[in-house]
Amino acid sequence: MSMELYAEEIVAHYEHPHNKGVIANASASHHGYNPLCGDDITIYLEIEDGKVADAKFDGVGCAISIGTASMLTDHLKGKTLAEINKMGIPTITDLLGIDPGPVRLKCATLSLKAAQSALKGYRK
Repeated sequence: MSMELYAEEIVAHYEHPHNKGVIANASASHHGYNPLCGDDITIYLEIEDGKVADAKFDGVGCAISIGTASMLTDHLKGKTLAEINKMGIPTITDLLGIDPGPVRLKCATLSLKAAQSALKGYRK
């Protein structure tokens, strides 16, 4: 896919995000905030039998942060907690299809960091 097509997919997820909403009584959740950009996202996870049964997010942010949250919540479903904890920047760049660059990296990784922090809270 060309860079333009990847950018179009990110914008499509921004304009029509998947999994936007709240999971009442979620197994785990975490609020993430990026003061550099103003991105403000909460990730909600429903965990059953050691796997993510459902994932949602709520909040506001730039196209990169919302687009990534939409793609990531799709990607998290069915993953084990160990698989999620091993995810990093390569996971995000694979989902986006582009390298967001150093300036937008915090925007792109906000939802993953929130999901991983939610799992830390879940284990406690």
